[in-house]
Amino acid sequence: MLPPPCGEGRGGGRFKLRLVKLALALPYEANLSFDEMLELTLRAEELSFDSVWMPEAYGTDAISILAGLAVKTTRIRIGTGIINVFSRTPALIAQTAATMDLISGGRFILGLGTSGHQVIGGWHGVPFDRPVRRMRETVQIVRSVLRRDALRFEGEVFQLTQGLKLQMHPVRDKIPVFLATLTPAGLRLTGEVADGWIPTLYSPEHRDIFLDEVRAGAVKGGRSLESIEISPFMRVLVDNDAARARDEVRPWVALYVGGMGSRSKNFYKQTVSRYGFAEDATAIQELYLGGRKLEAIKRVPDALVDAITLAGPPGLIKDRLAACARAGVTLLIAAIQGRNQAQRLRAIEVTAECLP
Repeated sequence: MLPPPCGEGRGGGRFKLRLVKLALALPYEANLSFDEMLELTLRAEELSFDSVWMPEAYGTDAISILAGLAVKTTRIRIGTGIINVFSRTPALIAQTAATMDLISGGRFILGLGTSGHQVIGGWHGVPFDRPVRRMRETVQIVRSVLRRDALRFEGEVFQLTQGLKLQMHPVRDKIPVFLATLTPAGLRLTGEVADGWIPTLYSPEHRDIFLDEVRAGAVKGGRSLESIEISPFMRVLVDNDAARARDEVRPWVALYVGGMGSRSKNFYKQTVSRYGFAEDATAIQELYLGGRKLEAIKRVPDALVDAITLAGPPGLIKDRLAACARAGVTLLIAAIQGRNQAQRLRAIEVTAECLP
């Protein structure tokens, strides 16, 4: 059964809140065809979503998919959500950003992150070394390349001495750069240099855990927090049965809290621990890394699912969007989840209806 319109759910009525823009994150783990990705993107564009984002881990690459979407759309912005700063050189990232901006007619957003030990070491075979420093230098080099400066750079990670210059003339000499960060050092870097911030496992009720560090970075960079787009990546699954919705997103939570990293270093486990779920997070990780994934999934508490996802009936979606607006979110990146394409399309439509 399809969910009722948003206004008929829990918390109906119009919220008198600042508008939160919506973005679509394509469900990379769902093994969608390109035609299905395009269908979701075109529906989001019809509903005035601000942007569409493509993640990249060890499935499809983000750039190829986004290039295909760029030539089939006209208004919606196109973002990498995210690519890491280890598997491509800064100069190649800059070339790619300039090319994507050309293909899309000036609609590209460069989303960058460090990823983690699993992907960087286990997939790319590259040492996960000085990640925040590498990201800082990457942003500096990318912006220099896009300005068509003679590229000379003396950093701790990169040394570029020949003064080469980008041969093409970019559509824009400043493309928005969003950073996906969670650690204190990464958050301060985001506040200092980025145009936007993409947190994962974001809880609007715990925003100050992050924003104090982002604000400190902004002060160092000589600007205000308001100059940065607050753009959390949040799972969205629409279902009238709240318990069933939680059960469907629980494996995703367990993967990040339990399996993304080692016992000693898992940024996502550390994040939810700071929300007050330290005991749960430790138990989930022990079960997950011990090969007992189903038990780890069952161990994820409802309260944690509710804090970091938008999973349930339309009224709940509306309430959580309003909580994000109150927390200062300016662009919510909705990672749509569904059992089939019809459910995914409906989730896009309900999320648009529920926007405060």
